[in-house]
Amino acid sequence: MSQSQSDGVAEEEVFALRQLSGFWKWLPRVSTVVLTFLSLTYLLNIKIFGDFTFLENQHYYVIVGLMMPLVFVIWPAGSWAARDRVPWYDVVLFLLGVATCAFFAFNAERILNEGWEYSAPGYAVAMSVLLWALVLEAARRAGGWPIAIIVGLASIYPIFAGVMPGPIQGFPSSFDQTAIYHAMSRESIMGIPMRAFAGLVIGFLLFGVALQHTGGGKFFINLAFSMLGHVRGGPAKVAIFSSGFMGSMSGSVITNVLTTGVLSIPAMRRVGFSRTYAGGVEACASTGGVLMPPIMGATAFVMATFLGVPYSEIALAAVVPSVLYFLGLFMQIDSYAARYRLKGLPRDELPSFKRTVKEGWYFIFVFALLIWMLFFLRREAIAPFYAAALLLVINQVLPYQRWGWEDLWNFLSAAAKLFAELTGILAGIGLLVGALSVTGMSGTIANDLIFLAGGSTLVLIFMGAATSFILGIGMTVTAAYIFLAVALAPALIQGGGMNPMAVHLFILYWGMLSYITPPVALGAFAAASIANARPMETGLAAMKLGSVIYFIPFLFVINPALIFQGGWQEVAAVVGQAVLGVILIASAVQGYLVFVGDLNRHGLLQWPIRAALIIAGIAIAIPGGGLIPYSNTQLLLISLASGIPAAVLALLVNRWRPEPAAPG
Repeated sequence: MSQSQSDGVAEEEVFALRQLSGFWKWLPRVSTVVLTFLSLTYLLNIKIFGDFTFLENQHYYVIVGLMMPLVFVIWPAGSWAARDRVPWYDVVLFLLGVATCAFFAFNAERILNEGWEYSAPGYAVAMSVLLWALVLEAARRAGGWPIAIIVGLASIYPIFAGVMPGPIQGFPSSFDQTAIYHAMSRESIMGIPMRAFAGLVIGFLLFGVALQHTGGGKFFINLAFSMLGHVRGGPAKVAIFSSGFMGSMSGSVITNVLTTGVLSIPAMRRVGFSRTYAGGVEACASTGGVLMPPIMGATAFVMATFLGVPYSEIALAAVVPSVLYFLGLFMQIDSYAARYRLKGLPRDELPSFKRTVKEGWYFIFVFALLIWMLFFLRREAIAPFYAAALLLVINQVLPYQRWGWEDLWNFLSAAAKLFAELTGILAGIGLLVGALSVTGMSGTIANDLIFLAGGSTLVLIFMGAATSFILGIGMTVTAAYIFLAVALAPALIQGGGMNPMAVHLFILYWGMLSYITPPVALGAFAAASIANARPMETGLAAMKLGSVIYFIPFLFVINPALIFQGGWQEVAAVVGQAVLGVILIASAVQGYLVFVGDLNRHGLLQWPIRAALIIAGIAIAIPGGGLIPYSNTQLLLISLASGIPAAVLALLVNRWRPEPAAPG
């Protein structure tokens, strides 16, 4: 669940890793062991060093000092740099990174007691400037140029805040003040992103890597094929479930596509799905997997820290929206397969369900343990460590996927890469948060947005959707989310009186949409490369298939009952309405309605029929009252008045028109 994974860093960034050998090959592995040990002692309050206990800021400096310098070792400075060895300048950067973080860790108590974040000695200012520069370079290597430029410009903003135009003018700081605030305050490099990483993300990263390296991905793919491979449009439905499970492990759109797509896309092509449609299915399924509890992308952990709630509450709130998304995707695929009479794969070519469960039952058991500890014991920080430990023990006891020494080293290397990458990017994102904090722009931006929206909450919501989508294109999802959580969320929560959980999930969902929406659509383009399809056509197919996800965030931000923020009766009613609405919308978009049949038989009539069904779906899914100027009864009448005539007309047309042939 790395940042490249969880946020979809371009493939060229992901694969531009240095091939390490000798000392440099062992250094990340040892760092992973030390990081895990320190995290456990800190979370469990084990006094392994006698009476000495790490201060909170000291713990964060040690973590950054362990992992961020590895970025300079693992990622080359550019395409021109050596990849078979660590050049001298990267050795220097590595040593400077370790020394700088060690300096701040050693002086952690003085930073707190003497208020260094406001006034520090000259040598501490120099070290702050050095840490600032190192973090920017680490963010560039781990996250790419876009995030480095955005974070870099934001980090120097406090120096020029006083001379900026009115709307973006803030309290100015000198260069020295800005540097020490970035390095030593609790609002910048060591702010919310790093606190989320240290408190929650480390354990889940280890658990995700352990699942992948013990064969969890293969198990869930085989399980999906054994259960659904033979049904109508089976391979496409397999892609939904396997990518959903894989997303729970990796938190990655790109990784999901490249892992499950190599199996599901050829299988879809074999039973008759077109290249672009198969790529679109895989892209949408992989995007939904990242939003699927119990393990979501890294952004969800940052969200828990922002809101000050247990991670289990975030995961619980995300259940219904993610199920609705997969339901819409499933309905579209089933409708497409029914419309073109696409069958599944022969049973004798599919994995045995009995054998698959026999050899991989413990993956389900470990997931159950994780969920039990998350939701019932409320042990969010420590739960993934227990789950990972149990998984590794069972894996070594059973003969199916037992590790040798080389497998252990590969596991540690993979974990180190994820830790280093996420540390580099989250430290960089912290600079952005710190800049908004020290200039006072956090509150100012919110007030300006409320003014621009004319006090209208609906306008604010649409502004938030557009901003989240645009920032999701240019930045990693975590970076976009954190910026909007600081700048936009307060406007929606305070000015619009909206539910905080719903607002933050709304921002996350719209930030993810760039994966399946042209012109960027990284997830769709990755799937197109496997399907040998045209990238833009695959992106358009993915956008059509994932159309339901464009509606769902509006549903739960208007009525938070959809994310379990309300009484059980209201929750049941809202969820039931949403399910019916999603089925109607997905069926109309795809052109096939259960019990009615093909909606496309008549060239002209298909469009008013499908439009009427979409209107019916939206009307029944949207909760009435509040921001919506119609009651639930009025919306139900609109839905019935629009949907019933459309369905009856489609039934009549289907009696007159012959069925189309399957696509070539």
